[in-house]
Amino acid sequence: MARIDVPDGEGLEAARMWQLAPHMGKGVHAMSEAVYVQSTLSIREREVARMRVAQLNQCVV
Repeated sequence: MARIDVPDGEGLEAARMWQLAPHMGKGVHAMSEAVYVQSTLSIREREVARMRVAQLNQCVV
């Protein structure tokens, strides 16, 4: 659950959140596209990298 007021509407809360700052949403989308679509890493390598980053940031993995 978000800690900010997210616009009501259809779709996922995360997608609706970017309606608050569409210019930033475009940048986040471009980064996600680069990481998930254009990556040279295999899925397994990418996921272990994500897990390590989460661990370093003290997130629950």
